[in-house]
Amino acid sequence: MSKIILSTLNARYIHASMGLRYLYANMGQLQNDTLLLEFNINARIMDIAEALLKNKPEIIGIGVYIWNTAEALQLIKLIKTISPDTIIILGGPEVSYEYEQQELVSCADYVITGQADLAFKELCHELLNNNKPVNKIIQPLPVELSKIQLPYAYYNDEDVANRIIYVEASRGCPFKCEFCLSALDKTVYPFDLDIFLNEMNKLYQRGVRHFKFVDRTFNLKADTSIRIMNFFLDKLDASTNQNLFLHFELIPDHLPEKLKSIIAQFPEGSLQFEIGIQSLNPEIQSIISRKQNTQKVAQNLSWIRNHSNAHIHADLIIGLPGETIDSFATGLNQLYMMNPHEIQIGILKRLKGTPIIRHTEKYDMRYNPLPPFNIVSNNLINFMDMQRLNRFTRYWDLIINSGRFKNSKQILLTDNPFYNFLNLSDWIFKTTQQTHKISLERLYSLLYNGMIDALDLDKQTVADVLLKDFEVSGIKGRAKFLDNENSTDNKTRKTLSDQRQMRHIN
Repeated sequence: MSKIILSTLNARYIHASMGLRYLYANMGQLQNDTLLLEFNINARIMDIAEALLKNKPEIIGIGVYIWNTAEALQLIKLIKTISPDTIIILGGPEVSYEYEQQELVSCADYVITGQADLAFKELCHELLNNNKPVNKIIQPLPVELSKIQLPYAYYNDEDVANRIIYVEASRGCPFKCEFCLSALDKTVYPFDLDIFLNEMNKLYQRGVRHFKFVDRTFNLKADTSIRIMNFFLDKLDASTNQNLFLHFELIPDHLPEKLKSIIAQFPEGSLQFEIGIQSLNPEIQSIISRKQNTQKVAQNLSWIRNHSNAHIHADLIIGLPGETIDSFATGLNQLYMMNPHEIQIGILKRLKGTPIIRHTEKYDMRYNPLPPFNIVSNNLINFMDMQRLNRFTRYWDLIINSGRFKNSKQILLTDNPFYNFLNLSDWIFKTTQQTHKISLERLYSLLYNGMIDALDLDKQTVADVLLKDFEVSGIKGRAKFLDNENSTDNKTRKTLSDQRQMRHIN
């Protein structure tokens, strides 16, 4: 039995919580009395409660994030019903701000806001010694990173074999982008690089080959970035097993020549850069306090694409204050011309504590009151159009970002990528009334009919490119989307063929 349990609900099994492992690493003398148990949001809440309570813990610490808020509330209510004397301590970004209004905070015994690496142990020590704090909300002072024990030894063998291993060489961000919690940071705080690289070496020796860096600004200090990348290059040079994969978040307009020379040395399939563009509109960038040189962004993306083997994952956000549909369309089309491998399009979410709230009244920003707290309308995009854009992002992932339609997207996104795809998105939804549970075989049929009906593309040209994609799709048998008699969407297609979707939103 364990006196203390550290737990959270991850979005998927493949994710391993680095935050929990930080807490566990810093439990000191209480570590032997502490158990780390992770679950995912798809598990039954009753089963999670059973797994936690069978250990008869005195204290349960739960990490709360935007993706598990609703499930965490259900879990806490259930635990308090079954075992009201069990002390619940909450932590994580979702309860660190605006906690006064949150039901799950009211259901818990204590909440640690902000940096809990050492504060959780200290609170547990007080509670186990019957020295209960007067205040429910614990607000620890910032801690020097040199005083924090690193978590990497507590990724177990199952994590190493099956899960993403998250690491960080620094914390914080110097930028003030108002949609991001990192806007609240004052600067970047690096971990001791020698100690960090020694931990990375231990992980590598244990068999870790997929390292996901969560640093917000990995390339802020080029010399540090170069040391880290050289460390992994040495591993590649010395290894016959070339399956190393590194994920970094890059500042898009900061890529000095000495860093380029290191990037260029990595082989194909070993490097991925997540590049947060968010908006290419200078006016929007100014509104949200984002500093970004669009010309340098274009130059750097072009260099990465043409002179390295790195995979580029670029992000854009729909719904920022001041952004119209047309201006977003311009930005997406502009970014598409820069030719990143993948463009991730997200809907703005109002994370608790972020400065974006200051624009609520002026731009009539209205957010979903339930997780994930996504924007549902503003003064420039009404609810119905925001729904269309939500569907746009879903279909974009299914079709463009899936990698299954590399040939088809070349003609689908010609000339005006945003409005071409919006027309197709509208057509697919009107045809299916679905954004999920669309089989791959049916998706081929929808694309075939939609590209012809909604976009007026030549039937033979569509057939040719889709067949090229179909041949490598893994679907057995013939391409049924060419067989009108067996097309699952043929009847709807006949009705819609005379009702072509508008090229632009009214």
